[in-house]
Amino acid sequence: MSEGATIPEHGRSATELLSMIEQAHAADIDWRGGRAFSLVYNVGDHVHEELLEQVGVKFLHDNALNPFKYPSVLQMELDVIAMAADLLGTAPNAGSLSSGGTESIFLAVQVARDHNRQVRGIAEPTVVAPETVHPAFAKACKYLDIELRLIPVGPDGRADVDATADAVDERTGLLVGSAPCYPYGVIDPIEDLAAVAAEKGILFHTDACLGGWLLPWWERLGKDVPPWDFRVPGVTSISADIHKYGYAFKGASVVLYRSRELLQHQFFWYDSWPGGLYASGTTAGTRSAAPIAGAWAAINHLGVDGYMRLAGLVAETTDRFRSGIEAIDGLRVTHEPDLSLFEFGSDSLDMDAVGDVMDDRGWNLDRQQGGLHLMVSPFHAKIVDQFLTDLRAAVADHGESRGVKATYGGIA
Repeated sequence: MSEGATIPEHGRSATELLSMIEQAHAADIDWRGGRAFSLVYNVGDHVHEELLEQVGVKFLHDNALNPFKYPSVLQMELDVIAMAADLLGTAPNAGSLSSGGTESIFLAVQVARDHNRQVRGIAEPTVVAPETVHPAFAKACKYLDIELRLIPVGPDGRADVDATADAVDERTGLLVGSAPCYPYGVIDPIEDLAAVAAEKGILFHTDACLGGWLLPWWERLGKDVPPWDFRVPGVTSISADIHKYGYAFKGASVVLYRSRELLQHQFFWYDSWPGGLYASGTTAGTRSAAPIAGAWAAINHLGVDGYMRLAGLVAETTDRFRSGIEAIDGLRVTHEPDLSLFEFGSDSLDMDAVGDVMDDRGWNLDRQQGGLHLMVSPFHAKIVDQFLTDLRAAVADHGESRGVKATYGGIA
């Protein structure tokens, strides 16, 4: 359908619509074939995928606006929050389920704003964060009319603790660190940053939207994981997306707090309405029950042993990508990653042109200011060799760049 589409005078048949959708969908990103490195986290397990599809269909039409009408959904939501809280080290009733990382971050910023107004008496608190922090913080600050102060990172891509401390003043209401940041896959010095916050009585948020459902298993594999969760004194909230390395479908995330008291700032209550009391725990009113049930099913289907198995596969596959890329003359990983995502670039090659050739060969690599970006899922274990073969060919013969710009997200 073209721009300016209108509602058809006569409805189309299901067969016709499904055919149209199938034809259009064929042009979308090929994540099942392992040629995508963002947006979808491909577990590579048909049984798991089919389970989630069946769960999604069962709860597709259910509305979690009033959880008391859907006791099964309410219990699953409470279970997911409690399991996430147990994983990251806080009380089982000190968090909520959201639609994704952007909403989790929005809620953490909103809680910080209201906490500072009500508890610390700061009418216009500010947020201080490293420049690598997810744009969702800038978005939250725009919507909530909060000043965001971005701090340059060090040569290693990690937050500069001294520069952060210097930026703190009497209005600072929230400090932020990433575990890890998206561009480089590095974990900020959470322990030091949170100590700066604690010393001043300031809230601290760890954005673990990416790492929250992988780092705990990474640590159990014996990897060197710097402290980042509620075991760190001073960390007061964490965001962690289940639809990333929790391997649930979109959109399911958690935002967790050190205490139930902080979470209380997130709740909305309104009883001055003829329809009765309106209350909600997140920004959404109507909520699809499907992602809640999908998250519950994903976590219970995989269990600790499943997550450990997949984490091991991701770790091994990441190492294969890194060693293969670094063996290609002219390429380098730009920053030493702490997890399963990283940027690679070059001091001599036109990486935009290399990306163009990889596009032509069917690969979907994110483009960044400093190069190309990989985020590894379990299914990628099956395509590493073909990817590296195509990348070597792209480096050897890539011509001039077509001018494709680095983008993340978009507007329709």
